[in-house]
Amino acid sequence: MLSALFDHPRRVFGAIAVVCAAMLAFGILYLQNVVGLEPCPMCIVQRYCLIVVGVFCALAAVSKGPAGWRLWGLLAIGVAGFGTFTAARQSWLQWNPPPMATCGRDLFGMIESFPLQRAIPMIFKGGGDCSAVDWTFLGGTIANWSFVWFIVFIVTILALLLKAPGRPRGGWPA
Repeated sequence: MLSALFDHPRRVFGAIAVVCAAMLAFGILYLQNVVGLEPCPMCIVQRYCLIVVGVFCALAAVSKGPAGWRLWGLLAIGVAGFGTFTAARQSWLQWNPPPMATCGRDLFGMIESFPLQRAIPMIFKGGGDCSAVDWTFLGGTIANWSFVWFIVFIVTILALLLKAPGRPRGGWPA
């Protein structure tokens, strides 16, 4: 069944784009607007990574040839890797909260007030708000689930990119 799915990479890229849009809708429309959770700087970075991965996968889905979807797939892997790093760092902060739980500035306040070379380390240092666990699902925090989904996207796109079109189903030629 997976083999038949991977025979149509544009459909898989389209499905990833739809999953990204659904995750964004859930995070923004439900968690932020209904539950009332405010995203921390690391959550915002993960949100932007999810948006860019979704856009790159949508562009791969509408690309006409393998060269197009391979390029967009590689770019999506790079952004998903950065999202994975950010989610892993936030998960680590949630498991090992800093001794002083002080809320840091919001992402836009950091970028407006400090040069980029100082703002980026401040984002990944995290603050009390980045280590807070406000919502869980099946024992995982938002950062944990974000990490899992970024890994799923990376593995799926890598599998698509490594499968050359027209290769026999029996595996590699002898």
